[in-house]
Amino acid sequence: MAVTVLIPTTLRMFTGHQSELKLDGATIGEVIKSLSDEYPETKKVLFGENGKLRDFVNVFVGENNIRDLNGYDTPVKDGDEVMLIPAIAGGSPVESVLGERLGDKLTNDEIKRYSRHLLLKEIGVKGQRRLKGAKVLIVGMGGLGTPLAQYLAAAGVGTLGLIDFDEVEESNLQRQVIHGSRDIGRPKVASAKDSIKQINPLVKVETYNERLTKDNALDLIGQYDIVADASDNYQTRYLVNDACVLLGKPDVFGAMYQFEGQAAVYYAKDGPCYRCMYPAPPPAGLVPSCAMGGVVGVLPGIIGTVQANEVIKLIVGGGEPLVGRLVLFDAWKMKWRQLNICKDPKCPICGEKPTITDLEEYDYEDFCGIKAKEEEEAEVEGIEPKELKRRLDAGEKITIIDVREPHERAIAKFPNAIIIPIGQLDRRQDELDPAADTVFVCKEGKRSIRAVRTLLEAGYKGAAYNLKGGTNAWSRDVDSSFPQY
Repeated sequence: MAVTVLIPTTLRMFTGHQSELKLDGATIGEVIKSLSDEYPETKKVLFGENGKLRDFVNVFVGENNIRDLNGYDTPVKDGDEVMLIPAIAGGSPVESVLGERLGDKLTNDEIKRYSRHLLLKEIGVKGQRRLKGAKVLIVGMGGLGTPLAQYLAAAGVGTLGLIDFDEVEESNLQRQVIHGSRDIGRPKVASAKDSIKQINPLVKVETYNERLTKDNALDLIGQYDIVADASDNYQTRYLVNDACVLLGKPDVFGAMYQFEGQAAVYYAKDGPCYRCMYPAPPPAGLVPSCAMGGVVGVLPGIIGTVQANEVIKLIVGGGEPLVGRLVLFDAWKMKWRQLNICKDPKCPICGEKPTITDLEEYDYEDFCGIKAKEEEEAEVEGIEPKELKRRLDAGEKITIIDVREPHERAIAKFPNAIIIPIGQLDRRQDELDPAADTVFVCKEGKRSIRAVRTLLEAGYKGAAYNLKGGTNAWSRDVDSSFPQY
C-alpha cells in the first residue's frame, strides 16, 4: 500500500529536493526502509550507527508521534500521511503564569491605548493589568525576536528583557524589521530598545548585550515570568529549555528555515519540554542555518507573532496555549499542521528520574556536537582567499569545485569553477586530477569542509582544500565585485 511521506526542507537535499514521496509499506518500519532504499543518502541522516532512528528525528502518522503509538510497528494504510520532523503539543485552558499578581491600576491614557484589549472579555481590565505587571525575556533579537518585541510592547507587557550579543547587519533588514538602515553596526538590543520605545514608551526595556550561557542563564531567566526563545542555535535552545524547567518557567518556542516554521510552548509544569520532543540535536553542521539556506522575509513575522500570541495567553490566563502541541507552517504551500507531543517519562530533565540538575555541570557544547565539529574542521586543511588568488595568478594547476546550490550560483558564479554537488562527489571523483590540488568553495566555508571530508572518506588520494570563509571571504579579501549574500 502507498502512503505519502512529507519531507521537510532540511532533509530535501537527500531526496532530490522532493517535498512529497509516494512509498510502499504496511508499517512505519517498512515505509522508512523504502525511503532509505530509494534514497540511500537519507540513511546517514535518519539512522545512527546502531541502525536506530536518531533522537533528533520524529516520525508522525497524522497528528501522532510513532513513539506514542507502536514505533516502527505502527500500521499505515493507503492514503496516510507520514511526516518526518527533525529538530530546526491538545491544549487546555490554563491559569495565568502570574497567578493572582496584577500590575498597577490602569491610567486613563493606558485605558485609551489598550481599549481594544479591554473590550475583549477574555482579557478585559484584569488581563491588561496582568500584562502590565508581567516580565518577559526574549532570547535573540533577530527574525523571531523582532515581532515578539514589537507586539508584546504594543500589547502593554510591562517589562521586556532583550538578550543578544550580535550587531545589525545589512542582510538582517530583509526580515528583522525592528532595525533600520541607520542601525547597521549597532548592537541589536540597543536598536530594538529604541524601536520599542517608539511603539510604546510605557514599557520598561532591559537590555543584555551578551550571550546567554550556563553561567548566567538561571540568574537572568529567574527574573522573568516567561521566556520567549527566538534563538537560532541548538546550544541556546537546550539551555533555555533546561533553565526554564529547573525554574518552573514556560518556554515559548519558535524556529524557522526557508519557508517552514515551528512554534510550541514547552512547559514542564503542565506538559512536555523541548527535550521530550528532541532528546538529542542533529549532528553539528547537518541542518543548515538561515544564513546558509535562506529564509523568506515574512516567515519570522508569522511565527514570531504566533509566539507573541502564546505569551499573551500565558500571561492573561485562559485559552488553549500550545502546551503539548507543535504547530508547523509552510509559507510556500500556505499550510498549517498541528502535532501532539507527549511528556517523556525518561526525559533527563523533566522526567521521573531527572539526571540534569545543574546547568553549570552540563556540557552543552559537547552535547550539541560543537567540540566534535571544531575537531573535524581542524582536520580539514584550508586555504586563505589571498593565497588561492596568488597561486592562481602564478599559473599553478588548481581545480576549483563549487558545491553551492544552483540558485546561489545564479547570484554569482565563482570563476573557473567546476560544479559538483556534495552528494555526487563519491561517484564523480574520477573526474578530478589527483595530481592537482583541489579547492572546494561554498558561501561560508562550512559546506565545503563537509565536501572535503566526503571526498577523502570516499578514498580520493589527491590533495583537497577548503576555501576558508567561502565566497564571502573571497569578496572581502580578494574581489569586492563578487557579491556577498
